[in-house]
Amino acid sequence: MSYIIDSDVLITAKNSYYAFDLCPGFWESLLAQHHTGRVHSLDRNRQELLQGRDDDNLVKWVHESVPDNFFLSCNNADVVSTYTEVMLWVQRNPQFYDGAKAKFATGADGWLVAYARVYGNTVVTLEESRPESRNQIKLPDVCIQFGVPYQNVFTMLRELNVKYDYKETN
Repeated sequence: MSYIIDSDVLITAKNSYYAFDLCPGFWESLLAQHHTGRVHSLDRNRQELLQGRDDDNLVKWVHESVPDNFFLSCNNADVVSTYTEVMLWVQRNPQFYDGAKAKFATGADGWLVAYARVYGNTVVTLEESRPESRNQIKLPDVCIQFGVPYQNVFTMLRELNVKYDYKETN
């Protein structure tokens, strides 16, 4: 199984439980799993991540540690075509408010669903399904609509058999 990681996973990890100074093993494990071909993200997610400040640890990590092929390109006819399907579904869905549709259109979520659908990947996100939502379009709900598997980062780490061991530093 191959995983495509949403930006929210990396941003939340950096800001809380897997902060670079607290759990460098998380970041090392992502790169190690990437080298086996199992973990990637998308070029659209890279753009979102690089909107942070230059002194931000996540921006530095993307620039200094992450190989270019970690962020897969969405410039593929099948992905673009599927992305168009996703966006048409979103725009034509009367459940969602116009503001939710506009916000969704500017983010990477539609690209994640399209890419994962075309290539059979699992989307990794921290978002939770909220099918009744009108003011937000949740990534899991779009995944469900298009038959794309999704899960949270902790499930992915368990499936990859990743473990972090305690080590005291002086």
